[in-house]
Amino acid sequence: MELTQELAEKVLASQPFSVLLGARVTSFGDGGATLELDVRDDLRQQNGYLHGGVLGYAADNAITFAGGTALGPVVLTGGFTINYLRPAAGAVLRAEAKVVHAGGRQATCTCELSVVSEDGEATLCAIAQGTVIAVRG
Repeated sequence: MELTQELAEKVLASQPFSVLLGARVTSFGDGGATLELDVRDDLRQQNGYLHGGVLGYAADNAITFAGGTALGPVVLTGGFTINYLRPAAGAVLRAEAKVVHAGGRQATCTCELSVVSEDGEATLCAIAQGTVIAVRG
């Protein structure tokens, strides 16, 4: 099965939670993947910033999609860590992940999470690292 942006979009559309959040794949292939979602009021925490759980979701899914570019379409998150650098305030959350190392069944990936303002300025708000595991039948 060829891994294409179209296939990545279909996989994302088959994830009910991703649909609920309104996530979209904006880049896929060559060892990387980018997911974006529009920041909405119902995704904010009590201080008005994007909830950390939403950033965690975006890191997890972007890392897994990036890992899939190296390992194939049937992958799962093996684990990830995230470091929040500053409060996420902006119009769009962007999670850009890339494969740092891939073996036969596992890939290690990094992810930069930025919020993009209405005027297009991106501000880094978190970084994450994780492993992706290929599921074999």
